[in-house]
Amino acid sequence: MTKPNNLQEMKIAIVTDSACDLEPEIIREYDIEVLPLHIIYHDREYRDRVDISPQEVYDSLEQEVPKTSLPAPAEIQAVFNRLREQNVTHVLALHLSSGLSGTYQAVSLFAQEFKDMIIEVVDTKTLSMGLGISVIEAARERRRSMDFEQVVATAKKTVQGIKAYYVLSTLEYLKKGGRIGYVAGTIGELLHLKPIISINEEGKYFTFSKVRGREQSLRKLKDVMLDHLKESMASIAIVHGGSEAEARDLEKIAREHPNTKELFFGQISPALGVHTGPGLVGLIVYPNS
Repeated sequence: MTKPNNLQEMKIAIVTDSACDLEPEIIREYDIEVLPLHIIYHDREYRDRVDISPQEVYDSLEQEVPKTSLPAPAEIQAVFNRLREQNVTHVLALHLSSGLSGTYQAVSLFAQEFKDMIIEVVDTKTLSMGLGISVIEAARERRRSMDFEQVVATAKKTVQGIKAYYVLSTLEYLKKGGRIGYVAGTIGELLHLKPIISINEEGKYFTFSKVRGREQSLRKLKDVMLDHLKESMASIAIVHGGSEAEARDLEKIAREHPNTKELFFGQISPALGVHTGPGLVGLIVYPNS
């Protein structure tokens, strides 16, 4: 990284992608730049959460399972150009796992062209609100300190502490999208085994637990959350892909627990949802005191 040529007051920007699953009001509150991933159907293309909503994608999955792609090069360049025009001196870019998307690599490549800004691009090795909570914590540190090194350190510390767990209705969508990772070993098992998947240090999916049936898998997810909350205060995010009622049940338990420091709830990004399929319920935990 090269330092800005002219001496000026530090001005820090935070960039992420639409896989962060942050609600629009949070994005506005913390002044976060979001690069949209793309949803591609055979005859049209949409920007994730800009031109198409998660529910619209889930509602049409039976007709067509779209492809996804990373933000367009012109979109990445436009964001950095705009930040430069705003006299930003430092940029922290936090992106979804490089094990699941090429977004981190693409942003890293473009960042090299902007020599007049200090740009740190971080592969969070996670996705959804695992990425989202990391972005929020970095933005809060920016407000507190306006110290770029401290903002980066806070983001990386949060990334290291995040735990994510997902219950899926089927593994078929992960297989079709080539995102099966280390979950492949479960496919030959009895079909009524419902794995709870998580993300490893490489940023790829693996089987955290194999549970018999949907009801048992959701009960196991609840137990995992309660085990975390037994150990310490934690920020909790509950996400879903077309399974709001089941996700709300988990949210209610988290809301009533005294060790829930902060609670987020939302629908998973369409760019992620096309790979997990309808029926996802996810739990993201960030232990803190």
